[in-house]
Amino acid sequence: MSYGPPHPVARLLLTPEDKEAPARARRLLRLGLGDHCDPALDIFADHLAELTGAPYAMVNFIDENRQFFAGLHVRHRVALTRADDDKPELGRYMERDHGFCPHVVVRRKALVLEDVCDYPRFAGNPIVDEFGIRSYLGAPLIDSTGMALGTVCVVDVEPRPWGRAGLDTIKASAADLALRLERRAGDGLPL
Repeated sequence: MSYGPPHPVARLLLTPEDKEAPARARRLLRLGLGDHCDPALDIFADHLAELTGAPYAMVNFIDENRQFFAGLHVRHRVALTRADDDKPELGRYMERDHGFCPHVVVRRKALVLEDVCDYPRFAGNPIVDEFGIRSYLGAPLIDSTGMALGTVCVVDVEPRPWGRAGLDTIKASAADLALRLERRAGDGLPL
């Protein structure tokens, strides 16, 4: 899938092939994740936004067809659908080929984009134009089986230098949450 009309560089704008998607969807189902909002994950996203100073923070699970923000922080809460045809509003679901989290899951490494417009591969992403996203910081949620379940991420509508502190924060947050999610699924404990 490309984000724009076919041209010689459209290949750079493709969402990477995700061969683990079917297995991830099964793993998310076994863990009871990825299909419902979770107040504890919203609180986690709120805390992540506070730590980084970002207006948006998400706990994002990615299956074969879509992204689902089970944890979501939006500085100004918005409706889950479009208010009008001109300005989409961030909701709980996003197309699989939108955003940067699918790249993080396939790469299995954190991604820092201080200004997405500096990177041709990412500047053409629909969320840049549709939502005005200009910077991204995300890390994969890798469980004890080695499966990348999704991501924790923060985004901003302004370019921003996340720095080493931001990268360390997002990676530590992802590792901590991955452990807590498995513990909760195994023991029935809260996050």
